[in-house]
Amino acid sequence: MLVSPVGIAQERAPSDEPKPYKTPEKIAGSGFRTEVGQGDSKFPLAVVRGTPYEMGHHLGRLFSKEIQAFVPAALDGIGQELKLAPGVLNEVWSRTSSYGDDRLEQELAGLADGSGVALSTLQALHAVPLLMPYSCSSIAAWGDATVDGHLYQTRNLDWSMDVGAHEFPMIVLYIPDQGIPHVVPSFAGMIGAHTGMNIKGLALSEMGDASAKEAPYQIHAPHFTVYFRTMLYDGDSLTKALSIFKSQAATKRYHFVFGDGQTDKRAVKVRAHSPEPADKQLMIWKDADPTDEFAPNVLSCVVYNDEGRGAFPTLQKERGKLDGPTLVELANKIPIKGGNVENVVYDATALRMWVSYAKAGKEAYTRPYTYIDLKQIDADGNGKADLGE
Repeated sequence: MLVSPVGIAQERAPSDEPKPYKTPEKIAGSGFRTEVGQGDSKFPLAVVRGTPYEMGHHLGRLFSKEIQAFVPAALDGIGQELKLAPGVLNEVWSRTSSYGDDRLEQELAGLADGSGVALSTLQALHAVPLLMPYSCSSIAAWGDATVDGHLYQTRNLDWSMDVGAHEFPMIVLYIPDQGIPHVVPSFAGMIGAHTGMNIKGLALSEMGDASAKEAPYQIHAPHFTVYFRTMLYDGDSLTKALSIFKSQAATKRYHFVFGDGQTDKRAVKVRAHSPEPADKQLMIWKDADPTDEFAPNVLSCVVYNDEGRGAFPTLQKERGKLDGPTLVELANKIPIKGGNVENVVYDATALRMWVSYAKAGKEAYTRPYTYIDLKQIDADGNGKADLGE
């Protein structure tokens, strides 16, 4: 059983030891924190602008208390659960990060300086998804399958309730100096994207297929949470996103759903199983694809992976009437119960989303969803939408 950081009586303070390096005295860019939702489903949302380092620094400053409370304690519990020797996670990160996006490394450095949590600690946290097995689900529907032609996409995150990440939600709208603005619903201190959407209408979802028996996994490659950020930064269409994805070396077995609500206006399902022979490692299925693993249970303008948990009858019955609320209901029917940490439904055409996090022992599928319109966010409270400034 993992040691959860929830209910820790004393937060770990940042180290006061002198450092043999300087941090920038003045940080450009900006960062503002607000709240979205109501009552028990109110979550913190930050809007950060600038270079990767600057955005990370502002994010660390805005979430310093949560990061200090969650990250070190969570790492202790994860290390015990995985029976890892000290330093293993940092060794893993050193290897995998050499293949990844330098922008995320720079953001991590800023996050450390802004939060007061050691960079090595944050790097170790970002190595965890490479070693832990988990499983999830996703659906994308668009065109004739939806009520308004918009592309809607779900993401169930079925992970570990024991880690306690869901008690520290963190939704971030990144507005980089260079690159495409994008939103990442995550957890305090975790800037890799397990899902996300950018303002070009690209939505990304992931499902883990690797079992613990297949460990140790390939780590001489970037983890998907790293290259998802690359895809969100640079993917202005599904075509571009797939090009970025295909350039990444595989780490272990995954399914993905990639959707584009504005340019290519379609989605695909991807199976990337690195241990398989070369001709079977990568499969990309479009809608109504007769080669899809679920055929003949396939539909036009729909792709999905629910690992057989019963999405198809609803998709077939509701085809042509699917929308955000309908897919919220369907996402709530197909999680892996006991580990449903977070659920998201995107409208990748209109740039809207519905988000639910687990809380106080109640899984995400049992809790209310918070509606967020990215075009209306005004975190700095100046009366202007942040994306329009």
